Amino acid sequence: NGEHGVWQYKVDLALPCATQNELDIEDAKMLVANGVTSVTEGANMPTTLEATKYLQANGVLFVGGKAANAGGVATSALEMSQNSERLSWTFEEVDGKLKGIMETIYANISDAAKRYNATVGGQTDYVAGANIAGFEKVVDAMLAQGVM
Repeated sequence: NGEHGVWQYKVDLALPCATQNELDIEDAKMLVANGVTSVTEGANMPTTLEATKYLQANGVLFVGGKAANAGGVATSALEMSQNSERLSWTFEEVDGKLKGIMETIYANISDAAKRYNATVGGQTDYVAGANIAGFEKVVDAMLAQGVM
């Protein structure tokens, strides 16, 4: 479908979910020109750094893979927990647990971004918030273990 594939269409929300670096600077420019309002990664680094910066600088709400992808990791952890306890949760139970986890992740990254005044393009920088919150979690674990 042309040089920009799926990124050439007018959309409100773009979800790069296939592979690393699938959404590059030219794709980002096309999305911005077509009025995209949010890009949320659903894979490991599907947006190039240059494209991410361009999207953010142009006021596009950007949610990176560290936060958005956490749902898959959390669901795997829930599955391991369920299996180790020989339990069988309903879809609704798993979905409820996952929703709670994702709400906590959002609260943590949003709070971290606000505490450090992390904004870009006039919006909360959720990439920075995820990096800060992740770093703080590692530091807290190291302190609890007496490593630092």
